[in-house]
Amino acid sequence: MSPTDRSIEEDQSNAHVRRIRGEFVRGVSGFRHWIGDPEFPAEPDRYHLFVALNCPWCHRVTLARGVLRLSGHLSMDVAFPNRTTSDDPVAENLWEFRPDRIATLTQTTLPECTEETATGQSYRLAKDIYKAEGSDEQSVPILYDKVQKRIVNNESAEIIRMLDQHADALRGETKASSFPTLYPQDERVQSDINTLNEEIYTAINNGAYKAGFSSDQSVYAEAYRAYFKALDMLETRLSDGRAFLTGECFTEADLRLFPTLYRHDPVYYVRMKLNGARILDYPFLWKWICRVYALEGVAESSSLTHCRQGYFGRSWNGVVPLGPERPMTYPKAYSHPELALKA
Repeated sequence: MSPTDRSIEEDQSNAHVRRIRGEFVRGVSGFRHWIGDPEFPAEPDRYHLFVALNCPWCHRVTLARGVLRLSGHLSMDVAFPNRTTSDDPVAENLWEFRPDRIATLTQTTLPECTEETATGQSYRLAKDIYKAEGSDEQSVPILYDKVQKRIVNNESAEIIRMLDQHADALRGETKASSFPTLYPQDERVQSDINTLNEEIYTAINNGAYKAGFSSDQSVYAEAYRAYFKALDMLETRLSDGRAFLTGECFTEADLRLFPTLYRHDPVYYVRMKLNGARILDYPFLWKWICRVYALEGVAESSSLTHCRQGYFGRSWNGVVPLGPERPMTYPKAYSHPELALKA
C-alpha cells in the first residue's frame, strides 16, 4: 500500500464533546483498500467514482481524474449539490443521485447531475451504496469496483494518490511524457509535498470548515487566523517566481490546495466567514490559481454553479448570492492573471 494521510486526519479525541462545544470535527473514512491490492487490480474501465461537485474533497478526486487524463477510463456519477431535506422518505441530509432535481440558483436541473449507474441497483442515495456492504457511512467521494460491486476507498487523499500511482494501467497505455505525475519519485520533492499537504490540510482545507461551521466565536477566530496565516506563507513561497508550490511542476500539493482557493472569493469569503481578504488580493496566489485553472483537465473538473448551490442552497431560505461581479465574474476571472495588478 502507498503512503497514506492517516497521520494528518482529524484528531478524533473527545470528538463528541468538542462538537457540543461548537467545534467542527471531521470524521474518518472507513474504506481504505488500494488499487493494486490483489483483489483490486489496476485495469482500465473497471473503476467508478461517486462524487458531488460542490464538495472540495470530491473536487480533489475529479481534478486528479481530469489532470491525469483518466476521464475516458474512470466512469463517474454526480450527486445533486444539496442533500435531502426533512420531507425525504428516508432521512434528511443525505447525498442523492437525482438529475431531475431543480436548483434554486438556476431554476432548472443541473446537467452534470446523474442517476446512479455503477452498482446495477440504480440507488438513489449514496447511503445505499454503503448499506449494501453493511456500513452506515454516507459520504462522498467513493471509489467503486464495478466488477466486484465493492467500495474500494472513500478517503479522497488516498484516492488521488492511487490514481496517480496507477494512472498508466488505468489508462491502459504506457507512460507518455505529456502526462503529469502528482507525486514524483524524487524524495526531496515528496518530502516537500508531504509538509505542504499537512499545512494545507490543517489550516486551509479543513481550516475553512473549522471557521465556517463553528458555533463558537473563539474556535472560529482561531481557525480564521490560521487560515490567513497559511495564505501569507504560501504567498511568500510563490513570490520567488516558481510556477507551482514545489517548483516548476504541478504536483499533489497544488491539486489539494486548489479546491479551497477556487471556492474562496465566490463562496468561502461569505459562507465560511473568511472575509479577511480575497485570493485576488494575493498577487502571487492569484497568478498561481489562474495557472492551475489553465491546465488541461482542471476547468472541466470544476463547477462553481454546484459550489454556490451546494453551500448557499442549504441555508435557511435557500437563496444563493449571485456575485461577485467585480472586477469580473467567477470562474471567468480565473482566466485573467492580469487582474493581480500589484505583482
